[in-house]
Amino acid sequence: MFSHVMVGSNDIGKSQKFYDALFGALGGKPGIADPKGRLIYIHNGSMFLVTPPIDGAPACHANGGTIGFAVTSTEQADAWHKAGVEAGGTAIEDPPGWREGGGMKLYLAYLRDPDGNKICTMMRG
Repeated sequence: MFSHVMVGSNDIGKSQKFYDALFGALGGKPGIADPKGRLIYIHNGSMFLVTPPIDGAPACHANGGTIGFAVTSTEQADAWHKAGVEAGGTAIEDPPGWREGGGMKLYLAYLRDPDGNKICTMMRG
């Protein structure tokens, strides 16, 4: 359904340190900067981009928005969360762990990136 996901950043260097650590924990490669200063991450057929806002206004996070990344194990989710906190992210909501509701069992880990974007990992149980 999605071709890519993009978030804004006010400090591309800080964002690259953060997202390189996150995607490295999932087996991904460091971001590639394009001529417009955007960071591009490609992993498992998906693309995630980080960009300074094109309109020149400050980047801000989406209130109520969350971007979720698939993981294949609880260990991978925990490594992702740990790497994100160590690289400047903020742990939010409950600690990484299993959540149940609506007939679903999910292993979730939540962070805010250095610009306040809410991101998580998810594995279905």
